[in-house]
Amino acid sequence: MTKHILLILGHPSENSFCKALLEAYRKGAENAGAICKTLFLSRLNFNVNLSDGYKNGDAVQLEDDLAASQHLLTWADHVVLVYPNWWGFMPAITKGFIDRVLLPGFAFKHHSGKIFPEKLLKGKSIRLMVTMDTPKWWFYLIYRASQYQILKHIVFGYVGFDPVRFSTFGFIRKSTDALRKSWLKKAEQLGNLFR
Repeated sequence: MTKHILLILGHPSENSFCKALLEAYRKGAENAGAICKTLFLSRLNFNVNLSDGYKNGDAVQLEDDLAASQHLLTWADHVVLVYPNWWGFMPAITKGFIDRVLLPGFAFKHHSGKIFPEKLLKGKSIRLMVTMDTPKWWFYLIYRASQYQILKHIVFGYVGFDPVRFSTFGFIRKSTDALRKSWLKKAEQLGNLFR
């Protein structure tokens, strides 16, 4: 069966190493027979602010680009989200996209008498590839990769993604051309394995 992979660039600029990582993953995945589609969040027209929270429930009105994004998420077997770590988390556009797209009725559904919701995106996996100017060892040892715990358990795991995997690339500011090439090779290999 052909694997459907949705690649999402969460960096506000397409002139970034994040885009190079995304393209390397795409190359590996397509060489292995996957069908890939790409979302560039910077090209989407949507309000990043979830102004009323989830007060309107399933009746939230989506901009056309977000409705199309939900369609792509439904189509995908595997999602790859690439973004930079800024101030300990993802850029505002990426967080806003998650807030606006993973809505009740689409990503999860609460049922009367149940504590936890039904996970509507079960059967899908996700790989997050994150660049950072923090040394990798510092991110894991001192910060305890807290961002990853939140994303794994409170965001993507909450709506059904399993497994939720992470690749960390840092620290970017001190990286050499040789190191960046090795990172791109790693991204291509991950794509080749659909992981």
